Amino acid sequence: MAGQEEEHEGASVKELLIEACRRNNTELLTELLEGKDDDEIGHLLNDTTTVMGNHLYHEAASRGNYEIIDLLLDQPNFECDPINRLEGDTPLHSAIRWINSEPPAQREFGNALVEMMLEAGSSTRVRNKGGLTPLQLVDPRNTGLRELIQRHEYAALNAGDFVPADEVRGAAGTTGVVQLGGGNEEESDDDAEFSGSDEEERAEWERRRKERKGR
Repeated sequence: MAGQEEEHEGASVKELLIEACRRNNTELLTELLEGKDDDEIGHLLNDTTTVMGNHLYHEAASRGNYEIIDLLLDQPNFECDPINRLEGDTPLHSAIRWINSEPPAQREFGNALVEMMLEAGSSTRVRNKGGLTPLQLVDPRNTGLRELIQRHEYAALNAGDFVPADEVRGAAGTTGVVQLGGGNEEESDDDAEFSGSDEEERAEWERRRKERKGR
C-alpha cells in the first residue's frame, strides 16, 4: 500500500495533497486518490497535516477553495471538524476568517461555501483556543452569514426535541435529557446559547428549554 511519503514526480503524496488543497486543484487530488481503498483515502485526507499543524481541510477552507472542498466532502470517512494546532480552529473557523479578510463582494460566495460545509456536518459549537465559536468570529457587518449560521444552530437545537421513544427507553438508568451529537460538543442543548433574532422563536426555545429542565 502506498504511504504518504510515496514519491510522485519529485514530491511526496503528502506534499502533493497539501498543494492540491491550497491551489484548488481537483484534478491532482483525484489522481492522488485513484486506486486507493476507502480506509487509505480516509487516512490520507484526515491525517495529512502541514508543518504548522493545519489539516488539508483547513488549507482549502482558509483560501475559500470551494471546488476542492466539495470534492473532499464527497470522500469516504472524511472528518468535518479536525482541530489545527495553532489556533485550535476547525475548518469552519478558517473559512470564516477567510471571508472576513475578503471584500464585501465575496460575501455571497463565502456564505455559499459555509452553507455547504454546514450541510456536510461542520459543527457550529466547537470553541477554538480563544474560546470563540465560528459565529463569534463572523464580521458583524456580514449579516447574511450570521443569519445563516443562526438558522443552522436553531435547526440543530430543535432536532434534539424529536428523539424516538425507543431510544429513550433504551438508555437504561438515564434520567433527564438524552444528549445527542458528537464528542466535540461539551455543552448539552439545555446550556446552548440561543443566537436567533426572532422574538417568537426565542420564546418558543425558552418554553422548550424550561420543559426539558422540568422533566
